[in-house]
Amino acid sequence: MSELVPGGNLPLPGGAVTVRVPGPFDVSALITDDGGKVRGDDDFVFYNQPGAPGARLHGDTLVVDPSRLRAGATRVTVVVSPADPGTPLGRLPAPTLHVTNASGRPLARFAPQRPRQETVLLLAEIYRRGDGWKLRALGQGYADGLAGLARDFGVDVVQDTPAPTRPLPSASFPTTRPAPKTPSPSRPAPSAPSLARPAPLAPSVTRPIPPSSDAEGFLGLVNSARTAVGAPPVALDARLAAAAHAHASAMASAGRLGVEGADGVFVHQRVAAAGYAYVTVGEHLVSGPRTPAEFVAYCLRTEQPRHTLHDPAFTHVGLAHVTDTRSGDMFWTALWARPLTPADLARAQADVVDLTNRQRARSGLPPLAVDPLLATAAQAYSTDMAARAFYSHTSPEGTQPWDRAAAAGSTRRSIGENIACGQRSPAEVVEGWMNSPGHRANILKSTFTHIGVGFAGGGPAGTYWTQLFGA
Repeated sequence: MSELVPGGNLPLPGGAVTVRVPGPFDVSALITDDGGKVRGDDDFVFYNQPGAPGARLHGDTLVVDPSRLRAGATRVTVVVSPADPGTPLGRLPAPTLHVTNASGRPLARFAPQRPRQETVLLLAEIYRRGDGWKLRALGQGYADGLAGLARDFGVDVVQDTPAPTRPLPSASFPTTRPAPKTPSPSRPAPSAPSLARPAPLAPSVTRPIPPSSDAEGFLGLVNSARTAVGAPPVALDARLAAAAHAHASAMASAGRLGVEGADGVFVHQRVAAAGYAYVTVGEHLVSGPRTPAEFVAYCLRTEQPRHTLHDPAFTHVGLAHVTDTRSGDMFWTALWARPLTPADLARAQADVVDLTNRQRARSGLPPLAVDPLLATAAQAYSTDMAARAFYSHTSPEGTQPWDRAAAAGSTRRSIGENIACGQRSPAEVVEGWMNSPGHRANILKSTFTHIGVGFAGGGPAGTYWTQLFGA
């Protein structure tokens, strides 16, 4: 199997190839000719239009048979975007491309750098070269949304709401109740694909299989490496090990790495299902090493895995490896975490408030006071998003921020809300909000006087944050 870098390419075998991007993403494809334009709207394959000649989308998996593409097609561009269109890719787990042949044998894997402000990523392209076809890794971010990208390729797209002129790092919400919208009498042309996203199904969570104990001195290797950089030792945790074993088993059964298993369960959901509530979490998902020593050596020679292994915030670890009996590949999952205690939760909430008030002070604004009722509503909403695996200002039942504030007993006349997911610290989440115009406006709104903060771990993104403002 080839590990691709941006610009890297490899020849493809004859027949169909399968492209999969696990995680909280939508996979799309644009079928074009040598001029880089679609011939018609039917050349745009996405969740509302999952099929075209030679290309078929099933959830997060795209199957492309170059021999069956429409006449004149010379390129298929594979695109990923957040399943929640209000979330930038930089706030989600990094997307990873897995390519297999018609018999399921892995051909290539591509893990680009995590985008920052972009909302769409051109991940790869399948293109004709002479009499054959090749795959090229791209990893190119695009800031104008899926609709903007499709239009640039020549697709006539209909949206239910206007696309934002610039991407937002996480979703924002008006600070007062909006006026009712007047329905437009016009109707879209039947041929134009609509980007209205169908409601996602909540994944089911299964109980993991109990794992084996520490294998071949893994903990000693890890703590030796942590001691060398001044980080405190970690302890093995059976719940993390159980979650690691369940995820390694899911990856091995599917024959591919990914934060989402073939059973539709994300790695962080397995941690929550195992009964480990965390304030911070990290993971290593690796295939190839044959022993714990090789696994640790890999982590230490690669920048981001090394940072996770050395992170002083973690206190516990769980490790598991399972072999894919078809290929012989060994799939590893290591989970690192710090448990969520009442003191840790209070500290995280206080840090968000403190960092928020520092930003207000820089703008000459008075600090926000903590409102226990707003805090109750914010905490309940973060917990709900993590538990039910959704991410939106509107709950599945249709409640809005002011509804949730009122349900908690608040009588404040003006309510605002910021939410975010995927950030691993108060500093990271406040920085992300300040880099977003909508969130920044809420944080620096002069009429707001009070705040409540919520945090919860779990769900597809791993962490869920809520700021609820009131005046």
